[in-house]
Amino acid sequence: MAKLVLSFNGDVIREYELDRGSLSIGRDQENDIHIDNPAVSSKHAKILTILNESFIEDLDSTNGTYINGKKIAGHALKDGESIFIGEHELNYSNAETKSSKSDSVTTSNKPAEDIGTAGTASTEPRAAKLQIISEPNSGKELPLSKIINTVGRTDVQVAAVLRRPDGYYLIVVDAGKNNKRPMVNNTEIDKQQLLADRDTIEVAGVQMLFSLI
Repeated sequence: MAKLVLSFNGDVIREYELDRGSLSIGRDQENDIHIDNPAVSSKHAKILTILNESFIEDLDSTNGTYINGKKIAGHALKDGESIFIGEHELNYSNAETKSSKSDSVTTSNKPAEDIGTAGTASTEPRAAKLQIISEPNSGKELPLSKIINTVGRTDVQVAAVLRRPDGYYLIVVDAGKNNKRPMVNNTEIDKQQLLADRDTIEVAGVQMLFSLI
């Protein structure tokens, strides 16, 4: 199981197992990972774990989130990487991905780029969007501009659209109390499913049309 080790000036403070879909990081006490430091924003970042992969997203924090000395907006974490938030360090460990070849390129001013293959340039799939086709928000569009985009409602059903070099995948994050998975073209998916242009998605009772742009 993946985990984060929080430390300050080299001293370990606490370990966090990534056994939940999403963990929040910030100065406010209600965060899952509470860091009481003025350099940390109240809601600084979040970690999303799907299957054996974990992703970090900066939540427009004041002082930023850094990996390998670079300020990131979103990033696919690799075993052994360290996240720096304010003066604190979060070391990511995931034995199951030690031999993984997935990688990502991110910048401080743009959404996260795609997960590519280590040592090669990342390919760029076409831009995509979701359009709600059920009431009451029919017609509303959700651009899939980040490496990972979550949709749904907590405690009901949550899914994520993950952008990879070979396309966009709908992935189950939380099947909810009824253990019902999201649907693609009126059929429940397994853990993940590659999306095709004009597929119809249903998450938490909301129907959406997936479209490549």
